Amino acid sequence: MAAGDHRGAGVITPRAEADRIVAVPLRHPVRNVLAVLLLVAVGAFVRDAAFNRPAYDWASVGDYLFDDRVVRAALVTVELTVLSMIGAVVLGTVLSVMRISPNPVLKGIAWTYVWIFRGTPVYVQLVFWGLLSTIYKTVTVGIPFTDVSSTLVVEQAVSLFWIAVLALALNEAAYMAEIIRAGLTSVDPGQTEAATALGMSWWQTMSRIIIPQSMSVIIPPTGNEVISMLKVTSLVTAVPLSTDLYMRTRDISAETFNPIPLLIVASIWYLFFTSVLMAGQYVLERRFARQTRHVDVGPDATAGPTGEEHA
Repeated sequence: MAAGDHRGAGVITPRAEADRIVAVPLRHPVRNVLAVLLLVAVGAFVRDAAFNRPAYDWASVGDYLFDDRVVRAALVTVELTVLSMIGAVVLGTVLSVMRISPNPVLKGIAWTYVWIFRGTPVYVQLVFWGLLSTIYKTVTVGIPFTDVSSTLVVEQAVSLFWIAVLALALNEAAYMAEIIRAGLTSVDPGQTEAATALGMSWWQTMSRIIIPQSMSVIIPPTGNEVISMLKVTSLVTAVPLSTDLYMRTRDISAETFNPIPLLIVASIWYLFFTSVLMAGQYVLERRFARQTRHVDVGPDATAGPTGEEHA
């Protein structure tokens, strides 16, 4: 085509139309059949559970779902989760800073803590802390080099609720320490060097530069840990604490000799709280992902006003 001759520019000729590749979606008959079979199986299970299995006793599920004892126990479970995670995040932050510290003593203490609490089952730890009053029957508290002292009976001074919070927080802190450490070390070291060159203190560097950038790495696994903590609270029977959701529903089922409906009630409450936490995690992830979101400016980003690429 001669220069300046734009006839036919952008026009698709019959030959070009014939040469165009038409993509045909690949058929998946086996996958479609499997999906239909799964839907049929789920429908059959739901129908059978709703109409043909009296052991589920859905009437009792409705009666106990908002029972005062169950609701109070659900609130205790939420309190255990929130307080334990607060303690775990605070202690985990301290441990993570110790892990990345150049001081070998601090680094060794933090590593040993993480090794012990991640390496032993949480149920065993809960049993151990439940026996705290057996190991330390009394504790003497006083002012050094004086005669002022007081003896406390551990079993009377510390309630089972706070022992459960302490045990859960200490266990979770080992996992949070690794999560926070991974987030802090994911930030480019050049950021710290630049902050130091600007004369910023350690706290200013951490609070204004390192921590905000590391949140996109820390938030997703932390959300998973909160959800996991909610479910781990069902193990506080090892302390033994009997006011949480699972233990309260089990006690009620022992009175009614009808355990299955109460298990369903507990499961519904756990699913409700988990759903709320998952929604909150999703919102937080989207918020902190804005800091690292890649913006595609398109292929013409480096082109000039005339469409010619800059050198």
